[in-house]
Order: sequence, then structure tokens, then C-alpha cells
Amino acid sequence: MDDVTARLNWFKAVILPHEAGLRSRLRRVCPSGFDVDNLVAESLARAYTAKDIERITAGRGYLFMIARNLLIDAARKDTIVSLDFVADLDMLRSDDSLEASLTARDELRHLQAIIETLPPQSRRVFLLRRIHELSFQEIAAQMSLSVSTVEKHLARAVMLVAKAMSEREEDSFDRTTRRSGQPTGDRRPGVGVRR
Repeated sequence: MDDVTARLNWFKAVILPHEAGLRSRLRRVCPSGFDVDNLVAESLARAYTAKDIERITAGRGYLFMIARNLLIDAARKDTIVSLDFVADLDMLRSDDSLEASLTARDELRHLQAIIETLPPQSRRVFLLRRIHELSFQEIAAQMSLSVSTVEKHLARAVMLVAKAMSEREEDSFDRTTRRSGQPTGDRRPGVGVRR
């Protein structure tokens, strides 16, 4: 059997059966007006041109990974990236459990709410660095700031985000402990409960 026939047989058996599932998932996670058909076609084309097709046996995971990477590339090119959209990209991971996906989405929504409370320049630096992956020099040029000022804004944003995330975890722990009826504080014998 020649290489073209072998590739075509592999594609029909391993990749093509997952086209409808990918299209359905993309319609759920992509914003309205997004060209889902074009993304599916590009994903299929990239899957067809894969090297070492003998090693690719999990067609669904491979096809979904290609689509996810294409969406990430498209999101990086956009000037504004919604963190909800980034959370929705995690839904393209075919082997994650639904609970893990929902938890990740909840965490990203909470992170987005925290980011929205940051001072405007710190927020913009944070997004340009963490979402768009621009260098400090690129951010400085874009915002007409010095590199050291960009570094200070990023440090401030990271500190505020970490503090807010830590407070959320403490609140969550306190609620869980109160629900279980266990007192908080030091539980060593003879020490008592500190409040």
C-alpha cells in the first residue's frame, strides 16, 4: 500500500469520525459570529498533514488539541481577549472531566473579576504580559512607559491578584470548616481554639 493510501485510510479511520464532535463543541465555546466551519476545516487539514501518523491513535484528542491551539493563536492576535473565552478553550480538552472543566471555568471567572478591580495601568500591563505574552520592552513602547515602570505595574498587579486569590481560598476554607462543625485554630492538645 502506498503512503497516500495509508494516510487516507488512517485519516478516515482515526480523525474523520470526530469531525462532528469537534464542530458541536466549537459551536458551544466560540463566540457568535466566529467561523466554526473554517476552524474545523483548518484543523482537519493540519491533522491530515501530521507526521508519524502511526503514532497518532487517539484521533479525538489530537483533533481537539489542534483546534484548541488554533483558537489560542487567533485569540493572541485579537487586541482584547475575554477570559471567558479562554476558559471555554479548556472545554476543548476531550479527556478532562466535566467537574474539572467547570471548576477551571469558575476559577477563571473569579480571576477575571479580580483583574477588573486592578488599577487601569496595572491591569493593562498584566493582560499584555500574561495574555498577549508581550515582552516588557514591547509593553513599554505600546504604553509609552519605561521598562522599570512596566515591571512595577506588573509586580503590583501580581501582588494584588495573589492577595485576592489567597483571601478567596481562606474564605472558602472557613466556610468549609464551619459547615463541617470543626473549630478553626490550633488543635493541639491543651492549646485550645484560637479565634
